[in-house]
Amino acid sequence: MSADPVATVTGVPVHVGDVDAREAGLRNSPRAAALPPSGTSEGRQLRRWLTQLIVTERLIAAEAAARGLTAAAAPTEAELLPDVAARLEIGSVAAAVLADSRARALFADVTAEVVITDDEVADYHARNPLRFAPPRPEVHGWRAPAVAGPPLEQVRPAIAGHLLAAARRRAFRIWLDARRAEAVRLAPGYEHPGDPRQPDNTHRH
Repeated sequence: MSADPVATVTGVPVHVGDVDAREAGLRNSPRAAALPPSGTSEGRQLRRWLTQLIVTERLIAAEAAARGLTAAAAPTEAELLPDVAARLEIGSVAAAVLADSRARALFADVTAEVVITDDEVADYHARNPLRFAPPRPEVHGWRAPAVAGPPLEQVRPAIAGHLLAAARRRAFRIWLDARRAEAVRLAPGYEHPGDPRQPDNTHRH
């Protein structure tokens, strides 16, 4: 792979030693057995992913500082990423950086203007009438799936919360992708893992 730097974030270099240190930390952790061997195609992809993580962390730290944000009012990680589906939806790098309270404060700031309309809530309920229907009680304490959808007003808050959370994750992902495109430059060998131009990308159509 290429010599220093492996990337720049708003012109500030990220050195190969930064990636080496992050990889060494993983390889000395309990998760080491699940990692691909060094020097393989998968191992190089891991280093590309770690580079993405490092540049995103630095970009978020710089952005949070520029906006004067602190961790004091940051939402919790569970509030922003309540389940595996939410983590997949926002992407692995963004999900990883949201472990940091400064990133969550930035998420809240970036997505503060996102709203969901009444029409969107009604449309969602019409398409998914059983999505928030409580299960039916059965004998011996068992529960069975609902067979009829509840009225819209009964589930409106749950639907609105679900849609707003998804819309905020989407808005943050779009914002983050745009900021990285503006501020980050990657050296050859450290491209995004999904970049079809790099030789270790095995995703084909």
